[in-house]
Amino acid sequence: MEEIKEHSYLLVTGGAGGIGAALCRRLPALGFIPIVCYYRSVDDAIRLATECGGHAIFIDMCDAESIETAIEEIGTTISIGTLAGVVIGASPPPELLPFGSLDSEHMLNQFIVNVIGPQILLAGLIKKHFRKVRSGIVLGILTQAIGDDATPPATGMGAYVVAKTALKSLLSVCAVEYPWLKVRTVSPGFTRTKMLDTFDPRYVEMIEKRSTISSPDDVAKMIIEQILT
Repeated sequence: MEEIKEHSYLLVTGGAGGIGAALCRRLPALGFIPIVCYYRSVDDAIRLATECGGHAIFIDMCDAESIETAIEEIGTTISIGTLAGVVIGASPPPELLPFGSLDSEHMLNQFIVNVIGPQILLAGLIKKHFRKVRSGIVLGILTQAIGDDATPPATGMGAYVVAKTALKSLLSVCAVEYPWLKVRTVSPGFTRTKMLDTFDPRYVEMIEKRSTISSPDDVAKMIIEQILT
């Protein structure tokens, strides 16, 4: 396990959500001060930041100006200390539509939040924080739905799957161009967050009979393992 320096901050997009909140609650015990990035859940983010001894910062991952403003605010927030890394967790829920019913709005909704926004955010953080010390942790929350060499991608949520696959590629490119960054990903399956409400309860019940549905804290542990190894 790596030694964590004092006054090390970790930025979590989607920090007020189920997985993000579970992660933020675990960070102080590891020596990290969480920066809880939120979009809609301002009250939840402020309460969580207070509980964890961290900070809440607004960020709209669809808006380049909002991302740039957040990066400036992050710099002010950690005037004493170091930004150790970022966890990219913000994502819209999947649109449950067959491939032929997807339109450009569905694709853009997923692509902007999962790919374009993270690229703008990472580029800014590298320039203003990570490059100065030539180190930093970048962790992307993907999904089992994108599949792998042995498993095909999930059907019926094409825009989400394509965007998360593109995020994986984005992080791979980032890792190659900045080899001094520690770039990691986790790919959780079904998790008990608000995103699960997108699915028909009967479908969720069927999934639960076949496999375990993770808790947000289960995924938070996965993330921490990747951060610390």
